[in-house]
Amino acid sequence: MRVLGIDPGLTRCGVGVVDGTIGRPLTLVDVGVLKTGTEVPIEARLLEIARGIEEWIDRVRPDAIAVERVFSQHNVKTVMGTAQVSGLALVAAAGRGIPVALHTPSEVKAAVTGSGRADKAQVGAMVTRLLKLDAVPKPADAADSLALAICHIWRAPTTNRLQAAALAAGVRA
Repeated sequence: MRVLGIDPGLTRCGVGVVDGTIGRPLTLVDVGVLKTGTEVPIEARLLEIARGIEEWIDRVRPDAIAVERVFSQHNVKTVMGTAQVSGLALVAAAGRGIPVALHTPSEVKAAVTGSGRADKAQVGAMVTRLLKLDAVPKPADAADSLALAICHIWRAPTTNRLQAAALAAGVRA
């Protein structure tokens, strides 16, 4: 399974692609960060990020896209930008018929490090180890995007089975 992980952000949007399946070694395909300047109008920044996400999707052809679920933050301006960029990723995936999963930061941390309370350094270190990299991907948004992809690779089969069971039982998941 090839997964594009997207760590949404208006200034820095992490994008990382990982190939893998449960029980097999993971492989880094590519990683990067889409950046926009704060001096640029919001609509131009969003357009630039949307085009960047679309270019990544078209180039790497993922089987699924994993996006960090927007969570409550004290800074409303930050959460709004994050939510807007998250929406761009969802629209780009939907337009291409690619399944999308949203994972909370604590789900990603728990999947990659074993603790939902891990800090950025721990997540970066585990991503480096799991993908057998020489160094931690920088900036942290890049490492976080890879962590999202890894989380999805490891969680998707179980999540899919649970959703199928719920549908079979007539329960809406």
